[in-house]
Amino acid sequence: MIDVTSQDAKTGGMARIGSQPIALAAGVLVVIVLGISAIALWRAYTGVSPEQERVVAARQLQVRTAQASEQLVEKTKGLEATQQESIDQLQVVQGLTEAIDGLRQSFASAQSSEGGPPSARNKSIRTRSHAIRNAHRKHAKSRS
Repeated sequence: MIDVTSQDAKTGGMARIGSQPIALAAGVLVVIVLGISAIALWRAYTGVSPEQERVVAARQLQVRTAQASEQLVEKTKGLEATQQESIDQLQVVQGLTEAIDGLRQSFASAQSSEGGPPSARNKSIRTRSHAIRNAHRKHAKSRS
């Protein structure tokens, strides 16, 4: 009697599979078809495919980007308005400074032409100058 060793059994098993290539190909084909069917059923059951989810996510991202852009535009316009108000206030202060400098020069020239101590008229001019300066300061503080 011939003894069959384990090596012969392994070789014989591989030989049997190799001798049936059509059966092997059919088995692989069945596994592939079952896998594809399972994926198709899963997508049909969930109702949403990954592609649709990506499209929805992209649209949401576009909407968020548009909203952020609009907010940025609004904030920029607000900053522009605030900057313009600051420029206007600065121009008013510069105008007042020029007016005060003019008063000081006229006061100095009037004082030097008189040569004597300041008169009651000059005192009233100084009082008015201080009153105007204080009024403008109060007005500027109330606008801030």
